[in-house]
Amino acid sequence: MGPLAYLKTQFAVHLLIGFVFVVSGLLINSVQLCTLVLWPLSKQLYRRLNCRLAYSLWSQLVMLLEWWSCTECTLFTDQATVDRFGKEHVVVILNHNFEIDFLCGWTMCERFGVLGSSKVLAKRELLYVPLIGWTWYFLEIVFCKRRWEEDRDTVIRGLERLADYPEYMWFLLYCEGTRFTEKKHRVSMEVAASKGLPALKYHLLPRTKGFTTAVQCLRGTVAAVYDVTLNFRGNKNPSLLGILYGKKYEADMCVRRFPLEEIPLDEKEAAQWLHKLYQEKDALQEMYNQKGMFPGEQFKPARRPWTLLNFLFWATVLLSPLFSCVFGVFASGSPLLILTFLGFVGAASFGVRRLIGVTEIEKGSSYGNQEFKKKE
Repeated sequence: MGPLAYLKTQFAVHLLIGFVFVVSGLLINSVQLCTLVLWPLSKQLYRRLNCRLAYSLWSQLVMLLEWWSCTECTLFTDQATVDRFGKEHVVVILNHNFEIDFLCGWTMCERFGVLGSSKVLAKRELLYVPLIGWTWYFLEIVFCKRRWEEDRDTVIRGLERLADYPEYMWFLLYCEGTRFTEKKHRVSMEVAASKGLPALKYHLLPRTKGFTTAVQCLRGTVAAVYDVTLNFRGNKNPSLLGILYGKKYEADMCVRRFPLEEIPLDEKEAAQWLHKLYQEKDALQEMYNQKGMFPGEQFKPARRPWTLLNFLFWATVLLSPLFSCVFGVFASGSPLLILTFLGFVGAASFGVRRLIGVTEIEKGSSYGNQEFKKKE
């Protein structure tokens, strides 16, 4: 193990990275709070500023994937689709099987210049998660309780507000509603059988309400739907902790572009279109398991230096006073100051670990274990 590889495994280094992310995030959230005064004066200026503030936070996580763990992301698609990346509003459909699937998506957003303006239909519980949920609030992310009777009006209003968004946005939908687990898959396939739908081997039954509402509300704004099927070489199941420890993964993403005009206007027909799409996604996963690759040309978009430079900026700004403070505490010889500092370190470690826990499969929500049994 080389010096750099050894450094990446050290808890103290992880704690410093977490410190930079958390403190910079709180500072960014404070600035975002101040930008609210711009909303009644210039909504578009407010949006552009918040896109860049969000980029400064999210790109730190992308930096870990691209520069710290050196994970490689390969696209399987065609040149015409690649040429459109970052140049149109789109809805992105991504399978929800891995702890870092969102991070692979963010990497592609960053490389094509839409990371700050990326959107998601998120569960409402995330609104209350420090940094993540708070930043999303200022980005006009659409939050839902995942009970359609209560969510319908909120989701429609949130989507309609994005119709005049000034930056190209990629709006992510996890149509399965929750992350894949064997238990949720078993329940989901029972529902599929009861509805006369073909069984899916690698996906949960897609929940169609969010998708059909999104394409209806964003029609005229969104140009296409990007279907993205993600897998990792070597049958790896990566985690955010693995990324933090510098483990390198190889992500493969099959991207298919569907112009929005190809998706039916009728809600029932659009739902059928989505079910057919997931049957095709299942076939793509089966092909990947058999051949070790997706169909299509391979593209490896170059990583950009901005994520690394952004992190180095925040690390320089925040770690210099931290080291001075630590030196002063231990130089004082005061047991109270030293114990207080160690308590702060323990609390910070716990907080960072809790943030990481949001991505972990075993700590994910139980949504889907029983919800699939209710009428959609």
